[in-house]
Amino acid sequence: MVSGTDLAALASTLKVASEPGSVITQSARNHFTGIVTSVTRDKVMAQVEIQAGPHRVVSLISREAADELALEPGTLVAAVVKATNVTVELLADE
Repeated sequence: MVSGTDLAALASTLKVASEPGSVITQSARNHFTGIVTSVTRDKVMAQVEIQAGPHRVVSLISREAADELALEPGTLVAAVVKATNVTVELLADE
């Protein structure tokens, strides 16, 4: 038997190294390659702004994740979007 505390301590020391391009497949279909333009951190969360071509993508992630990824303006990233709800707006005819 291994205690939950000991197992948690071991699990936190194990990190799987991922090589670029190592993802075989995933369910999210929308990937936007872009450059980080701004990172605003507080104690718990971080707001990351990404310019992906003509699109500005804003993500709210944990501060820990932003720090682990070393996100700073100029970092090349991919914003991966999987939405469970998409809103459609009616546009006026031109």
